[in-house]
Amino acid sequence: MKRFIIIAAVILFVSMIGVDSAGAQEYEIKFATVAPEGSTWMEVMREFDKAVREESNGRLGFRIYPGGSQGDEPDVLRRIRTGQLNGGGFTGVGMGAIAPKVRILDSPFLFRNYDEVDLIYEKFGDRFRDEFYDNGYVLLGWAEVGFVYVFSNVPVRRPEDMRGVKMWMWEGDPVAEATFKALNVNPIPLSVTEVMTSLQTRMIDAVYTPPMAALALQWFTRVRYMLDLPIADSAGAVLVSRRFFDRLPEDLQEILLRTGEKFMSRLTEKSREENRQSIDIIDEAGVQILDRPPQEEIARYEEMGKQARRELVGKLYSREFLESVESAIEEYRSQKAAQSE
Repeated sequence: MKRFIIIAAVILFVSMIGVDSAGAQEYEIKFATVAPEGSTWMEVMREFDKAVREESNGRLGFRIYPGGSQGDEPDVLRRIRTGQLNGGGFTGVGMGAIAPKVRILDSPFLFRNYDEVDLIYEKFGDRFRDEFYDNGYVLLGWAEVGFVYVFSNVPVRRPEDMRGVKMWMWEGDPVAEATFKALNVNPIPLSVTEVMTSLQTRMIDAVYTPPMAALALQWFTRVRYMLDLPIADSAGAVLVSRRFFDRLPEDLQEILLRTGEKFMSRLTEKSREENRQSIDIIDEAGVQILDRPPQEEIARYEEMGKQARRELVGKLYSREFLESVESAIEEYRSQKAAQSE
């Protein structure tokens, strides 16, 4: 009996040392996203979680719910408000429900390339971060989704061509609503989790998404064409509720912010590269890549984009803010044009 007690005591002592050295988890971030398991977004989130656990000595970590298992982005926000979740990975729809001004990043035909995108993040990023914070959320990092293209089952080249398709619209998205209004399209509003089934049943026959997402969500298997003209750049962000963040000790807050910025920057780089590669994969899979429209048609699209952006003044952002963003881009383009002469 004495021998048994001694052995038990040794085992207990060793296990206690193991717990102390590894660190016991004290805080768990319940985190949801519509990104599917196995996607690049989820791979980077897993790496982010691993880094947070290592740097915090196991005191902090994520419990991740991928693939829309907690519902669409509006559902995730409701769950955060009730305390069932603590944070999420969001695209424009979710971000806009928190900080409407941020939706300028998703507005149609605003950007022509990633240099222009980076310029606006650099010039206005602090304003966006402050608006998230003022509305109860902490930005851990931007997780850009990428340039958005139209995928369809009938050829779409000119604005008029879009009027003859059953176009999906993300339900409750004011930017998409204003965009399709400017294009004279009557879209079919659905949650993002309903899109695949709706493509299968022919309820819709056109969608808009970055190529990388078309692959990850398998939407590309249900379409025949892709127009080689980006209509917008889809922004994304990883956010946690300020209520949860403020409960964390300062050292864990610092780890979360620093590693979040690091891994989300990595995700943006990977997303940009994989979106380029995804177009080749989609092409090889049999989806026909329609040629970029002539410049006069692009100019018409861009004019409709301006119309849509002005439709959102007073709803998402002020006219002053819109003009400051557009002026920054126009100034940048003028400088680039002067340098090339």
